[in-house]
Amino acid sequence: MRLELTRRPRVSPLGEALAPVVALLVTLVIGAILFAVLGQPPRRALHAYFVEPLSEIWSLHELAIKAAPLIIIAVGLSVCFRASVWNIGAEGQFIAGAIAASAIPVFAPDASGPWVLPAMIVLGMAGGAAWAAIPAVLKTRFGANEILVSLMLVYVAQLLLDYLVRGPWRNPEGYNFPETRSFSAAATLPEVIATGDFGGRANWGIVIALVVAVATFVLVLRTLKGFEISLTGLSPRAARFAGFDARATTVFVFLFSGALAGLAGMVEVSGAIGQLRPSISPGYGFTAIIVAFLARLNPLAVIVAGAILALTYLGGEGAQITLGMSDRFTRVFQGVLLFSVLASDTLVRYRVRVVHGSAGKAAA
Repeated sequence: MRLELTRRPRVSPLGEALAPVVALLVTLVIGAILFAVLGQPPRRALHAYFVEPLSEIWSLHELAIKAAPLIIIAVGLSVCFRASVWNIGAEGQFIAGAIAASAIPVFAPDASGPWVLPAMIVLGMAGGAAWAAIPAVLKTRFGANEILVSLMLVYVAQLLLDYLVRGPWRNPEGYNFPETRSFSAAATLPEVIATGDFGGRANWGIVIALVVAVATFVLVLRTLKGFEISLTGLSPRAARFAGFDARATTVFVFLFSGALAGLAGMVEVSGAIGQLRPSISPGYGFTAIIVAFLARLNPLAVIVAGAILALTYLGGEGAQITLGMSDRFTRVFQGVLLFSVLASDTLVRYRVRVVHGSAGKAAA
């Protein structure tokens, strides 16, 4: 006896729309079971994880800070995945963009003026795009597997960052700590609301994220380039008949997603951190993959999905304090959510059929 997946003759639009909601509900149920196994009251634990982080104004600012890089990266990945190009190395492109953007405050710490932040944005996007160009060229010119190449480059980027902050870029006045100089005010993203009762740490990174999501939505669904990307992903043969170059599309979506990942790196180091350190990401580049699939590769839906995944980071930090749980539980939640999303999508498109041994042999 074995299980077989048979494609449904027609995919239900309602099923497609409800699949992410079902995935979220399944994740909450599994999370409650895991909390109970760990000796935590499920209701109290879920409240601490998903409700308490939203109860204070300051926590909403923290949610915006964590959501901004997730949204920016996931928007780029959604474009890549629409073309059936599997860029799994956004984490490395995030780091490369952060390094490139930090060159200005590191080498010109006294630089000031309105040009500094735009220049850092350009450098960050260029750094991420350059890092993404490596798997793009290797795939289109030599047939290399983009999943493996982009993933391996993540570790190269992490080692490069570690080398820089411990070596040539280390702050000479930092008492030998592995970090760069703190960025000047001119190289720091300003707060969205700097004064008043609603002031907090949330910076213009979240505004950049929203603009990127809307602009990419227009690109994907309202332009010829977006049609080319989607058609290449759905049917490369049809794309060739339409006169589209699959290799050029592959390079474009890689550069596009890499540039946005680099932009997210610039937003993180210029906004939330204010310097380079050996670790600048809790895994945003990998979590953004979940965000993209939870949003069904829709750039506007990425905004909501990014906020949900950002909440898991914030809830994980709160659970460490209130429940004494390990921060690794955040990764467990995110992994369960990814599994639930993929399972829901699969069941919407396929039926599960039980095939017995004798029937299987007869069919063969």
